[in-house]
Amino acid sequence: MIHPHTELRYINEQIGFGVFATQFIPKGTITWALDELDHILEADYLDTVDKYKGEVIKKYAYRNQDGKFVLCWDLGKYVNHSFHANCMGTAYEFEIAIRDIYPGEQLTDDYGTLNIDEPFECISEEGTNRRVVYPDDLLTYYEEWDEQVISALKHLYEVDQKLIHLLRPEFVEKVKTAANEQFLRDSIKTIYYNRNDLSK
Repeated sequence: MIHPHTELRYINEQIGFGVFATQFIPKGTITWALDELDHILEADYLDTVDKYKGEVIKKYAYRNQDGKFVLCWDLGKYVNHSFHANCMGTAYEFEIAIRDIYPGEQLTDDYGTLNIDEPFECISEEGTNRRVVYPDDLLTYYEEWDEQVISALKHLYEVDQKLIHLLRPEFVEKVKTAANEQFLRDSIKTIYYNRNDLSK
């Protein structure tokens, strides 16, 4: 579920739609969390659907550490990529604002966290040498991304949380530890989908 203080807006023909803040969303706010309405599809599900449905899944779903496709039921599927993302994923099935997000600002995340299947070139952005998102970016940038998450989680209990009730019970204590002790038990690297692991 995407944060309720958001709306869908058309950007342009190249980008399409994006998700924008309608109110101030401070750093440390959970901006998205997996919920029971999101669709979790086996990897071979693509073989059972027509071309159009397959393209929708490839475009809008991400892959979890088990290689399953996760297709968000709401605006979450329209969150665009940025190398300077203001939201970051975690090992606990939620995303968090890693800096303040102001009304009218687009919510973005780094698609390098989403276990994409193939590299893709992105729109050029100032302040980074990255131009391509790769399937193994999680293995390259996880330390930087973990630090951003830890810095944001420090504010978890200081800000209004609309989605905290969606935290899965098995993650609550780990998230509390990360927030209170600035220690992340599970790196975002743990959600990396290893395509070479034959056990999956």
